Amino acid sequence: MAAAIALAARGLGATWPNPSVGCVIVAPDRRIAGRGRTAIGGRPHAEVLALAMAGEAARGATAYVTLEPCSHHGQTAPCADALIAAGIARVVVAETDPDPRVNGAGLARLRAAGLAVQHGFMAAEAHDTLAGFFTRVRLGRPLVTLKLATTLDGRIATRTGESRWITGAPARRAVHALRARHDAVMTGIGTVLADNPDLTCRLPGYAARSTLRIVADGRLRTPPDSHLITGARNNPTWLLHHAANPRAAAQLEAAGSICILLPAEAEHLDLGAALTALGNFGLTRILVEGGAELAASLLRADLIDRMVWFHAPALIGGDGHPAVLPFGVADIADMRRFTPVGGPTAIGDDVVTEFERKEGK
Repeated sequence: MAAAIALAARGLGATWPNPSVGCVIVAPDRRIAGRGRTAIGGRPHAEVLALAMAGEAARGATAYVTLEPCSHHGQTAPCADALIAAGIARVVVAETDPDPRVNGAGLARLRAAGLAVQHGFMAAEAHDTLAGFFTRVRLGRPLVTLKLATTLDGRIATRTGESRWITGAPARRAVHALRARHDAVMTGIGTVLADNPDLTCRLPGYAARSTLRIVADGRLRTPPDSHLITGARNNPTWLLHHAANPRAAAQLEAAGSICILLPAEAEHLDLGAALTALGNFGLTRILVEGGAELAASLLRADLIDRMVWFHAPALIGGDGHPAVLPFGVADIADMRRFTPVGGPTAIGDDVVTEFERKEGK
C-alpha cells in the first residue's frame, strides 16, 4: 500500500477532474506483478494500468488500491468489474470513495463476486493524495492551500514594493514543486499588476504539464501583454470576474485566456461562488499565491484549508507590505486558527511550516 500511495502522490496536479489513485498488484508468489497510477487527465484509471502490466499474473493476486474501485459506468467501464474479470482474489483499499455514485458500491460489487475485501488500511497515509477530491465531493469546491513567503515579521515587500527575492533559491524551487502538485495556481489582480508573474512550474521534467493559472480579476484589468495572457495558449489562464466588460473579455479571450463571469458580493468577486464554479469545472486542489488582498478575502470567508508558510530569516519592519491585509477580526475568538502538520523544515537559509485549518475556526 505504501508503494501505491507513493504512485498516487506522483500524479497530484495532473489527473483532475479525477483523483490521483495508485494501484499495486502482488502475485501469489509475493512479487509485484503490476503497478499503475491515474494517467494525466484522469484516464485510464490506476487499476486498469496495473492490470495491463500484470496480465495473467493478476489471477489469484492481491490488488492494493488507495481509493475504492469505481462501480459506475462513466467514460470508462467500472474498475471493480475489471478487477473481477482479471481474476484478482483479494482487494485492499485505503479509503472509501465518497462520490455518491460509488460510496461503498465498489466494495460491495467485489464482495458479491467472491473477492476478499479489506478497506481502511493505511487510510491516514493515503488521505493527503485524496484530500482535494474529497473536498470537492463533500463541499463542492477545491481544497485551497495558501502559500506565503515572508520575512519573520510577516512582510512580503519593502515600503517601496520591492519583493525579489525575500526567500532563497531552494525555497523558490520548493514553491515550483508545490505548483506541480496542484491542479491550478491562483492569484489576485493586484499581484498581476505589481509583479507580472508567470505562475508556471519550471522544474526539470515538468515542462509537459500545462499549469492552469487563475486570476481573481473582478473588473478584467489583466493587461493583454502580461506574461499570463501572452502565455495563455501554452499554459491555460482563467480570469474570474464579476463586472461585465465585453470589450476586455473579447481581447483577452482572443489571446487564448478564458473569462468566467461570476456573481458579485458587495461589489467584489464572490469567492465562495468562484470556488464552487471551479469545483464544477472539476478542479480539486488550488494553490493560492498572493496577493495580500486575495489572502485576506479568502480568510475572511473561511475558505483556506491549508497553509504553506516560508519564512526568511530577515526583518523589514512595519512599513513593509504585509502578507495579509486586514480582514475584520475584532475578537480573539474570531481568529482563523490552524494546526501545524509539517515542519518547521529548513530549506536553504529559510524555514517552511505547513498548517491545516483547525476545525471550528
